[in-house]
Amino acid sequence: MKALDLYLQRRRIAQARRYIPQGARVLDVGCGDGTLFTQLAGHVAGGIGVDPTLTDDVETPCFKLLRGRFPDVVPRGERFDAITMLAVLEHIPEAEHTALVQGCLDLLKDGGRVLITVPHQFVDKILELLMALRLIDGMAVEEHHGFEPENTPKIFGRGDLQLLAHRRFQLGLNNLFAFERRSA
Repeated sequence: MKALDLYLQRRRIAQARRYIPQGARVLDVGCGDGTLFTQLAGHVAGGIGVDPTLTDDVETPCFKLLRGRFPDVVPRGERFDAITMLAVLEHIPEAEHTALVQGCLDLLKDGGRVLITVPHQFVDKILELLMALRLIDGMAVEEHHGFEPENTPKIFGRGDLQLLAHRRFQLGLNNLFAFERRSA
């Protein structure tokens, strides 16, 4: 990843951090190299990252990174205080959204949070320009499926998940959605 890719990644994590309780166990969907866990060391108690692009599983004293798709590779019986999907939802086809939400509900503790960042659709054009200028690697932009951020509450804000916050950041070009699981 190039410096600008890393900067944008760190900004997404910083936005999500304010909604992750101190000492939380986190499931990071689309974890890449586990940057969320290293950036939030001392704030989170650890957790699991899942990413189909990993070449191998990784285990550290604080977190595990598992190669594969969410929720299939998450060990049974695991429960989390927070599930993050930072720059992930726009890569998931609409046909998989229901299973995605159910996976979150199955793994989230009561009162736990789902934290999602998604870019504005206009960002794809900016990313294409930045890739042409070789300023970013623009990870899997071709997979964005034309996702519209305003659909996020329609997908996740049903049933047991309630919208806690929606914030725009990076000049309004990125969105953070925080959902909280209602206690039973």
